[in-house]
Amino acid sequence: MNLTQQLHETAAKMAGKPAYYFMDQETTYGELDGAVTKFADGLHKLGISKGDNVALLLGNSPHFIIGMYGALRAGATVIPVNPIYTPDEIGFILNNGDVKAVVALDLLVPLLEKMNPALPNVEHLIICETQEDHGGIDISKLSIFPKMKSFTDLVATGDLSFAGPIVDDEDTAVILYTSGTTGKPKGAMLTHKNLYSNAKDVSDYLKITGDDRVITALPMFHVFCLTVVLNAPLMNGGTLLIVPKFSPKEVFRLVEKYEATVFAGVPTMYNFLYQYPDGNPEDLKSLRLSISGGAALPVALLKDFEKKFNVRVSEGYGLSEASPVTCFNPLDRPRKPGSIGTSIQNVENKVVNEIGEEVPAGEVGELIVRGPNVMKGYYKLPEETAAVLKDGWLYTGDLARMDDEGYFYIVDRKKEMIIVGGYNVYPREVEEVLFAHPDVVEAAVIGVPDPNQGEVVQCFVVKKNDELTEKALLTYCAEHLAKYKVPKSVEFLEELPKNTTGKILRRSLKTQVLQK
Repeated sequence: MNLTQQLHETAAKMAGKPAYYFMDQETTYGELDGAVTKFADGLHKLGISKGDNVALLLGNSPHFIIGMYGALRAGATVIPVNPIYTPDEIGFILNNGDVKAVVALDLLVPLLEKMNPALPNVEHLIICETQEDHGGIDISKLSIFPKMKSFTDLVATGDLSFAGPIVDDEDTAVILYTSGTTGKPKGAMLTHKNLYSNAKDVSDYLKITGDDRVITALPMFHVFCLTVVLNAPLMNGGTLLIVPKFSPKEVFRLVEKYEATVFAGVPTMYNFLYQYPDGNPEDLKSLRLSISGGAALPVALLKDFEKKFNVRVSEGYGLSEASPVTCFNPLDRPRKPGSIGTSIQNVENKVVNEIGEEVPAGEVGELIVRGPNVMKGYYKLPEETAAVLKDGWLYTGDLARMDDEGYFYIVDRKKEMIIVGGYNVYPREVEEVLFAHPDVVEAAVIGVPDPNQGEVVQCFVVKKNDELTEKALLTYCAEHLAKYKVPKSVEFLEELPKNTTGKILRRSLKTQVLQK
C-alpha cells in the first residue's frame, strides 16, 4: 500500500465526503481522487515516467495536494521546494535534483523566466493559474513559453482511466532538501514505504479519524505538514481546512466555522495565537488535539496557552530523514512539559554515546532512530549517507536524554543549528554567503533568542575596510538567502575567537551575547 492507493480506496468508500475546504470551497474525496488521476495522466502525456523528478514550487493550496499525489500516481518522485527561496537556492535544488518538470504558481513566472537559462534539464513548467492576467505579463513573449503548460488544462484533459505504473515500496517517493553543515542542501530520499508507514503510525498514535477536521496552516512543502497534517488525515477520510498563509484571525475563523478538531503548528504560531488580541478562551473549544513540533516549545508558552484556551498541547519530534515523526507525547498518559514524548509505534529511539552504546536514563547522548520511516539515503551523496545511517540506525546529530519512563528530551538541536520560526537555518549556509562578499574577511553566525521567532540569526564579521556597513551587508544577504535566513543584525569585530587549531568558536560568541 502507498499514499495514492490509500487515497483511491478512501475515495471509493466515501466519494461524497469533503476532503478539504479552500477559500470556503468544498472538494470531495471523489473529486480530489479524480483530479489526481487526471493530473497523473497529464504528466504521463508530457513524457514524465517512473523515476522522473517533479518539483513543486507551491504554497498551501489544492494545487499542491493534486500536484503531489498526481506525480506520485504517475510514478514520479516529488521534490517540494519553498517558493520563497531565492533564485540561487531554488536553482541549486532544481539542478542537483535532476528535475524534469516544475509545478509552480503563476506569480513565480517572472522568476522562472530569469532562471530559465540556468535550468537546462527542466523540460516542462506547469503553471498554476491564480491570476487571469498573469500579473500583466504577456506569457506568449517569454523565452520559457514553449516549456509552459497549464495546470488547469492538464487536469481538464486528463483521462480518468489512467492506471499509472507499478510502484514498489522501496521506490523513492519524495526528496526533501534539508540544509547541511557544508552549506549545501542535501536531498533526503523518502520511499513510498517511509511516507505511508509514518502517516499511518502517526494517525494511529494520534487517533486521527474521518471525523477530524484539521487546520492546515503549516507550509505543505515542509515535512511536518506533509505527514501529520496532510497525509495522515487524508488516509483516514479526515477533512483539511487549508490556510493559504498563516494568520491568527484566519485560524480562529476556520476553527469556529468548521468546528475544527486538530491543529498543528510550530511554537511561533502558538505564540501568535496566544498574543492575538481578539482571541477568546472559548474560540478553540472544538479542538480535541493540538500538536507542536519543528522547534522546542517554551514551557511557559505551553502552560499559558493551555490555561487561556483550555486546550492540551502535545509536543513531538521529527526530522526530514525520518519522514519525519519519531516521538510524540502520548494521549493516554500524562504529558510532560518540555518533553518530546515517547517513541511512536513501530519506531525506536535511543540515546547513545560516541561509540554507539546506549547510555543510562538521565544521561545525555546522541539521539538515534530506526524504523520503517527512516530514509534510504541522501540523493547522490553516498559518503554523507554512510555517516548518518549505521547498522540500520539513523544518527540524528541531536543531543538528548531519556527519563526512566521512556520520555525523551532534546538537550541541544544539532549543536550549531538555528531554528527561526520552526525553520532550520545552518550557520555555515549563511556564512558561505557572507564569505562571498568581497569586503568580508571572516564571518561567524549564531542564533540568539527572540520572543516572536524563537531564535533569529546574528552574524559577526571582520571586514576589510570601514566602507562596509551593517545595512549594506544585510541587503546583500537578502539577495542571496530566504527571508528567514537573513541575519537580524551584524556586529563588526577586529577578530573572531578561535581555538588553537584556528577553528572559530561560535559558542564563545553566543556566550558573549547572552551575558550582555
